[in-house]
Amino acid sequence: MPILSNAKKALRVSQRKTLANRRVKAQLKTALDQAKAKPSAEALSAAFSRIDKSVKNHLLHRNKAARLKSQLAKSLAA
Repeated sequence: MPILSNAKKALRVSQRKTLANRRVKAQLKTALDQAKAKPSAEALSAAFSRIDKSVKNHLLHRNKAARLKSQLAKSLAA
């Protein structure tokens, strides 16, 4: 456990951010799974939205996001 007061605050902040990031990642994974299971325009749009929000919050690298979006678009075309 942290001893210094600034370390205690950093731990609290870290825990809050971890919960928020976990929630966003879970929503992203759900959207991706739905888009892969049933490729449709609506599912693809929802997945793209979640991917973009993850990039904005620095949870995904922009190149990985582009790769995911490309793979999803290919699955819809096929």
